[in-house]
Amino acid sequence: MNFRKKLKNIKAFVFDVDGVLGSDKVLLFPDGQMLRTMNIKDGYALQYAVRKGFKIAIITGGASDAVKKRFENLGISSVYILSKNKLEDYQHFLDQHGLTDAEVLYMGDDLPDYEVMKRVAIPTCPASAAEEIKSIAAYISEKSGGDGAVRDVIQQVLKAQGKWMDADDWRW
Repeated sequence: MNFRKKLKNIKAFVFDVDGVLGSDKVLLFPDGQMLRTMNIKDGYALQYAVRKGFKIAIITGGASDAVKKRFENLGISSVYILSKNKLEDYQHFLDQHGLTDAEVLYMGDDLPDYEVMKRVAIPTCPASAAEEIKSIAAYISEKSGGDGAVRDVIQQVLKAQGKWMDADDWRW
């Protein structure tokens, strides 16, 4: 089945943070904290997908209360920070929501995402992803991480399922 046809079967999205939802550049503070920037259109698409009934998980190796709070404020309850094994966290997400690999689109950008991407129905990545990730991606966004790549894939899924631009698009 090709990429476009698989979009109709997607019930859940899983995203990495750095290099996907945030750019691959961060500001470092003397105490070791990192300041990330995120694309507001990605944020709108995430909360819109939640309102449309999609399950969403964030799985990141990074640690940041601000990152966790950002996604919780968008309605995402499955936020895995300090992930040491993304496969384990991904399996927990599936089990928690009664999902199968065939219902998941994953977007990652680097080696820690590789094993999960090999399992899901639609592995995707931003244009700025590592070559190893691009080699297994069913779709490579024209957008870089932190520059609308997440909005790109969410919008494609919702359009394929007739859930984009309907009566409740005009509110948060």
